[in-house]
Amino acid sequence: MDVTIEAPRVDHADCRKVSRVLARIGDKWSVLIVMQLAEGPLRFSEIKRRVNGISQRMLTLTLRGLERDGLAIRTIFPTVPPRVEYRLSDLGCSLCEPVKALGQWALTHMAEIDAARERFDRENVT
Repeated sequence: MDVTIEAPRVDHADCRKVSRVLARIGDKWSVLIVMQLAEGPLRFSEIKRRVNGISQRMLTLTLRGLERDGLAIRTIFPTVPPRVEYRLSDLGCSLCEPVKALGQWALTHMAEIDAARERFDRENVT
C-alpha cells in the first residue's frame, strides 16, 4: 500500500515545539494518567493505585508536567489534612479521543506487530 501524505511546511522552531508536546503526551505514564482522569477527578493516591508500576516520584513529575502543559488541573481543598484532586482540563479532555484511537489501533494490530518482531528477531540473530 503506497500512501503519500503531504506534510505541512513548518520551520525548525515549530518542529521543536511539536516534539516537546509529543514527548509529553507520548510518554507511557502521561497516557495512562490521562486515561484514568478521563473517568473523572481523582486524588493522588487513587491515581497511583490505578496506574500499575508508577513510583510516587514519577507520578508527581508526570502530574506536574500535565498541569504545566495545561492538560490537568490540580485543586486543593481547604480541609485538614488538605485534600488534593486532579482532573483533566478542557484541553486534556480533547486528548482522550486521539489517545483512545491510538490504543485501539495498537490492540487491532498487536498480532501483526508481534509477528513482525519475531520475524525481525529471527532474521537478525547475532
